[in-house]
Amino acid sequence: MDESAARQWLIDQLAVSRETLERLQDFVNLLREENERQNLVSRASLDQVWSRHIVDSAQLLRFAPAAAATWLDLGTGAGFPGLIVGLLRPGSVVLVEERARRAEFLKRAAEVSGIGDRVRIVASRVERFEAEPFDVISARAFAPLEKLLALGERFAAPATRWILPKGRNAKSELAAAESSWQGVFRLEPSITDADAQIIVAEQVHHRSKGKRAR
Repeated sequence: MDESAARQWLIDQLAVSRETLERLQDFVNLLREENERQNLVSRASLDQVWSRHIVDSAQLLRFAPAAAATWLDLGTGAGFPGLIVGLLRPGSVVLVEERARRAEFLKRAAEVSGIGDRVRIVASRVERFEAEPFDVISARAFAPLEKLLALGERFAAPATRWILPKGRNAKSELAAAESSWQGVFRLEPSITDADAQIIVAEQVHHRSKGKRAR
């Protein structure tokens, strides 16, 4: 998927408006500028920022419940997928990023993108963030699946949907986690990488805790 096709995908598949595309471009401009000061993403990936980062994040919306009002993104880094989710859907989004400089960038990016009123930046380790339930939990390139589930379980209710892009290791990470974690798991293909997959899960709980009440 080239850059032109990536923008067109947003229009065709998500009905992204011209105004929102302009806001996304404002974010891309800020990302390029800030990447000169701190290593947010690889320089090589900036040549394909719309496909490698914007659409790669936006595609997760295909798996989100229509009624989802709250979204938690763990280890947001440069804003993927959480900030893109905030730009493309209504509802509140919480971005957890422990690195102070990246958290400051995310705050500026949310303001520049016009979503500062709906996006909350938590500059903290996930372990220190006070637990509350979310409709959706996401994370991209943050931690192996077993660790990710352990960190995120206290933010999940039985109906919470986990949407976790895991690249080419999705199948092996899921197989490794299934001995300790129970739930309804499925693998979905990524549209930006033919070899990558996205783990989508619900009713997730640690096997040692028994089955949660529905």
